[in-house]
Amino acid sequence: MGNNWKAERVYATTSQGYYCPSFMGSLSFSGLESYIEETDQLALQDFKSRINEDPNQIITSWNHSFHYCNWTDNRLQGPIPQDLGRLTKLLVFHVNSNELSGTIPWSIFNISSIYYFSVTQNQLHGQIPADVGLTLPNLAVFAGAVNSFTGPIPVSLANASDLNVIDFSQNKLIGDVPTSFGKLKTLIRLNFEQNRLGRRGSYEGLKFLDSLSNCTYLNVLSFATNYFSGELPHSITNLSTLLEIFSLGNNRIHGTLPAGVSNLISLTYLGMDGNLLDGSVPEAIGKLKYLQGLDLNGNAFSGKIPLTIGNLTRLTSLNLQENRLERSIPPELGKCKSLTALNLSRNNLVGSIPKEVAGLSSLSIALSLASNSLTGSLPKELGQLINLEELDVSQNKLSGEIPNTLSNCLRLERVNIRNNLFQGTIPQSFTNVKGLGEVDFSQNNLSGKIPEFLGKLPYLRKLNLSFNEFEGEVPNEGIFANTSAISINGNSRLCGGVPKLNLPKCSKATKHLDSRAPVAIIVPVILTVLVLCSCAAYYKLRKSRKAHALDDGELSKIPRTTYREIHRATGGFSEDNLVGAGSFGSVYKAHFQGDDTIMAVKVLNLQQRGALRSFLDECKALRNIRHRNLLRIKTACSSIDHEGNDFKCLVFEFMANGNLHDWLHQEIDDQQQQRKKLSFIQRLNIAIDVASALDYLHNQCQTPIVHCDLKPSNILLDEDMSAHVCDFGLATFLLDTSSNSWSHEISAALKGSIGYIPTEYGSGGRVSTLGDVYSFGIVLLELLICRRPTDTVFNENLNIHKYVSVALPEHVMEIVDPLLLLAEEEEQNINQEQARRMKECLLLVFEIGLTCSATWPRDRMPINDVLNKLQAIKKSFLSRR
Repeated sequence: MGNNWKAERVYATTSQGYYCPSFMGSLSFSGLESYIEETDQLALQDFKSRINEDPNQIITSWNHSFHYCNWTDNRLQGPIPQDLGRLTKLLVFHVNSNELSGTIPWSIFNISSIYYFSVTQNQLHGQIPADVGLTLPNLAVFAGAVNSFTGPIPVSLANASDLNVIDFSQNKLIGDVPTSFGKLKTLIRLNFEQNRLGRRGSYEGLKFLDSLSNCTYLNVLSFATNYFSGELPHSITNLSTLLEIFSLGNNRIHGTLPAGVSNLISLTYLGMDGNLLDGSVPEAIGKLKYLQGLDLNGNAFSGKIPLTIGNLTRLTSLNLQENRLERSIPPELGKCKSLTALNLSRNNLVGSIPKEVAGLSSLSIALSLASNSLTGSLPKELGQLINLEELDVSQNKLSGEIPNTLSNCLRLERVNIRNNLFQGTIPQSFTNVKGLGEVDFSQNNLSGKIPEFLGKLPYLRKLNLSFNEFEGEVPNEGIFANTSAISINGNSRLCGGVPKLNLPKCSKATKHLDSRAPVAIIVPVILTVLVLCSCAAYYKLRKSRKAHALDDGELSKIPRTTYREIHRATGGFSEDNLVGAGSFGSVYKAHFQGDDTIMAVKVLNLQQRGALRSFLDECKALRNIRHRNLLRIKTACSSIDHEGNDFKCLVFEFMANGNLHDWLHQEIDDQQQQRKKLSFIQRLNIAIDVASALDYLHNQCQTPIVHCDLKPSNILLDEDMSAHVCDFGLATFLLDTSSNSWSHEISAALKGSIGYIPTEYGSGGRVSTLGDVYSFGIVLLELLICRRPTDTVFNENLNIHKYVSVALPEHVMEIVDPLLLLAEEEEQNINQEQARRMKECLLLVFEIGLTCSATWPRDRMPINDVLNKLQAIKKSFLSRR
């Protein structure tokens, strides 16, 4: 057997009660008496009498009596010895949790008596023999998870009719799942998650699910994180009623989740996350009374959150983020008294946060409601979440003050309320939350001094207070001494702090007055303040009038309409006509009866910081530009509404096919449209249209214009699927002709959207046309692989650029959106030569996307060159179809 199979402790037993010695170093027996079980006198006597024998001779003599090989949870290293195949009466081969390497010897697969075979969690590789079900016909357990096995799943496994467990998760297996698994009537556990099963672009890979309805004892079924495509079969509703764990997450499965899933009455975990499922979440899901984990995140579910989820009283984790769910958060979720983690972020939810949910004291891991359109204040009931570790309500429309009761959450480690409308000061009571590690209060209307206690929190490693209205002296202790860990940009009245912050020194006026100062000093000071306030109010009034004058100037070349006409055309801004909501406003579908036209109305939310500036910038950018691939302003309105509030809106052409983001990420409600897909030529045309629009802005306008916020949701598609770039609220003129100077340095927080912002903007770089090229490159990659740059698969070590670059050229077809390939097959029956040509063209387009999204601006391609190359690829592709 050699001396390479090293271990610290090995334990084996025979049916006669003999124990194999516990080896140290190798399978040499000398000097190892102390490692034998002293309670087994027969084993000790046998060992002492044969201590000088060759191990091979001992194995030969044990050949007919050695039945159980249990060498689990040791530190075995090296290959599995071929000679173990001589133990022809072996029943159990169990070597889990070691460091074994190489392949499994063929001789072991020939021991037909084995019924328990497990090599889980080692470093083994190679293929599973195709005839394993024939050579090991008595198998009950067959497991090899957490290794590097390759090749297909052997069809012959169905011959081992007594199989209870098949578990080869976390390997590199490929191909389809045998439909013959349905013959295994006693199957309890079937787990192949985290492999490479299924084929991208193939819609046949889920047929095996139909056959599994025969496995009436099935308890665990997981094929998560593979390459399965196709529609979720309705046959899943016929699976075993004993099924407890069912996971198909992180594939490319589309279709709807059938209401009949409620038939699986024993489910404790249901995972359908990271797919392309749409439609509504079925109300019947509330019948799964034993459910503890529900993961439906990362799909395109729409409609409301089912009220029946409140019936799931055993639910501990609910993940519905990254969908298109609408309406309000149901208070019924507060009935889930076992819930520890709730994530509803990145949906279209509106309304306030229900106090029943905010006061759900079982929440201890996380409460995430980020990136919705929630309004109102933070409920004081949040103070009941005394064990909560993470709270994220960022990017909503929440207002009011930060409640003092939040400081009762003593275990909080991360708090994010970024990009809302909060005002007031940071509560002093937060000094009690000692475990805070990350705090983001940026982009609100918070005011007052920055509390000194923040610098004394022992675990605080990241603090963002930027773009608020803080004033006074910045503390210089604790985290404030680490300028890379804090952000206080956009607070113009701050002073002091450590020198690296480059803030002005604080004057005496910034210090607090001594409360014991004599009245003779205080009274004049108060009078002076009152006078200054009056002057400030007068100045603000003049500034407001000046702003309106500027508004009129920007609108001078744009036709005007009235608030009454807009109100009538949108049905009183009815929710039925609401198309979508963005950072600075909402978009409505409008029917103007006078000329019987359909338009899109963008209504500004003037309460949002920067909305007015965005409105003016968009008017300035669009009033003089004309291009077939730019969305044109038809009319505008600057007036007051029925309640006397300022009202501003822009009216555009209505784009019948919505925006590119919804096409890529399956934001489709109409069941008749769910099969619509973008072919390669359609995606190429969209890329050419966008590049053409950018070329016009960068190179053909009198003053070059940088869009600054190019992303799929800002690319609209008309009825002919031509692309139109929209939303110029962040657009920048590179040369300000009034001052004849280049545009100022900008902050990435203002210029762009996360994932599409050029890398140089994050370090204070200047706006440039090459910044738009970077955003275009990211959009181009997303257009082909159908993954957002903020997809959960990406992290600090892997972004969309690197994800594509490491796949090219050999694995290009593995990362391409399967719907693209399906669209090509539906348009025409492509032959092998056409498939090869499309692959070549895809590679060329991917290379353009990678060049455009290069880290350094100097490495990127000017947009006019991009346009020429894309047009050449299109011409070449069409010429050979």
